[in-house]
Amino acid sequence: MSGHQRLDARIVGRVQGVGFRWWARTRASDLGLTGWVMNDDDERTVRIVAEGPPDRLDVFESMLRDGPPSARVEDMEARREPASGSYTRFEITRP
Repeated sequence: MSGHQRLDARIVGRVQGVGFRWWARTRASDLGLTGWVMNDDDERTVRIVAEGPPDRLDVFESMLRDGPPSARVEDMEARREPASGSYTRFEITRP
């Protein structure tokens, strides 16, 4: 767990109703990341918290900037901080 980071991201665009959360969960799980993804109430934003090694978070963050083929990412805000270690897997959740 030492050296792990947390990625806190907010993705805006056509990212709801296009399979973005399922796609993000699959990609995060494939990379061995833990955390969650959910739709915000505004119908244009997806929030993601992912924890893991910095190099894997770099790959995931790059993937998020493009999203799945059906999505259109218009903007993404992301920040890093130390990981909390409170997640055991990557899940789709609700607000």
